[in-house]
Amino acid sequence: MRLNEIRYNDSVPIDGYGPGFFRIGGTIIRGPVLVFPTGVAGWDGFTDSAAILDRAGDVDVVFVGTGAETAHLPADFREALEAAGIGVESMASPAACRTYNVLLSEGRRVAVALIPI
Repeated sequence: MRLNEIRYNDSVPIDGYGPGFFRIGGTIIRGPVLVFPTGVAGWDGFTDSAAILDRAGDVDVVFVGTGAETAHLPADFREALEAAGIGVESMASPAACRTYNVLLSEGRRVAVALIPI
């Protein structure tokens, strides 16, 4: 088996998560958070699509971590992002963290919006 070292260049990976927090680029952040390749921002949850739309030109897809379990996204939240040309995928937060890191290491234009477990 061939192993490759993962490189994130100047991007910010998600290092870990636990009850109520995420560790991103070595910093513990409590509560919901948005992670873009260029940095981290607070997030007010599904009522806050504007925080993502403000950076719509930076990403092609947003992974939405809905906590410990996968949940349906509110229609108005999903529709606002899709109208701006951003793909939206919901999944449990642990899966969203892993997916974000893998695609980030490939140089993809992705972001993740996370609700803690």
